[in-house]
Amino acid sequence: MANLKAIRKRIATVKNTRKITRAMKLVAAARLRKAQENITRMRPYALQTMDMIASLAARAGDDEDLHPLLARREPNRVLYVVLTSDRGLAGAFNSGVSKAAHRSFLEQQGAGKNVELAMVGRKGADYFRRRSIKISHTFSNMYEGLSYQKANQIGDFIVNEYTTQGLDAAYLVYNEFKSAISQKVVVEQILPIVPAKTLTDNQAVDYIYEPDQRTILNTILPLYVNVEVYRALLESVASEYGARMTAMDNATNNAADMIKRLTLQANRARQAAITTELMEIIGGAEALKG
Repeated sequence: MANLKAIRKRIATVKNTRKITRAMKLVAAARLRKAQENITRMRPYALQTMDMIASLAARAGDDEDLHPLLARREPNRVLYVVLTSDRGLAGAFNSGVSKAAHRSFLEQQGAGKNVELAMVGRKGADYFRRRSIKISHTFSNMYEGLSYQKANQIGDFIVNEYTTQGLDAAYLVYNEFKSAISQKVVVEQILPIVPAKTLTDNQAVDYIYEPDQRTILNTILPLYVNVEVYRALLESVASEYGARMTAMDNATNNAADMIKRLTLQANRARQAAITTELMEIIGGAEALKG
């Protein structure tokens, strides 16, 4: 049986760890509320923007002359933008996204495609570096003071690669926020822009464009990319805090269970030590009598 002093020292260590995990849970819960409010406010705007873009794209078709972001071609060069966090202790949050991106990477590579990776967040970058997979571009410090302007850096990079650098398709890989205990890994195609649904004859009434269709598309289509990137970043932030809150709650509960087991073990060790001492005293007394 383990030494009583060692057991008590371990109990103190686990109690200190429980204090840390409980504090991290409370911090994550507070930040989750704010992140949840941000994504709740952003989703309606993003969905309306996507509906409008789908409508415009459906009317324009894949006419590259109107805008290059509408051009659909054979995806020989593919980009995956992977959204992970800069910090760990969030359960399977980072590993789930990284593994999904890795699977898609290998599938595309196996099909003979030229696949590139752009990383947002240190954890995803570490995952692929450990596997000696080249990372084409890294976006640093995106989550510190996250804003629409920061999302534009990623969106502008994707648009520039697609319009001038020969990129054929771009995907976002991120955690979509469902609840504090549920996040869904999503691999979403962001370029080329594909209409969400086919318009019927009754719906196929064109808009009146002012000043003209090309100018409107030049403004709206890059906006769509930036809005989608910003929404994905907000989804990822909310998912990270939800995953961390859940992970820290589980860790706190596990620490409490461990303290109970160690306390029981310490009591047994103490009783064994007392019994041993009593036996030694009784043995010595018997020896003196003899």
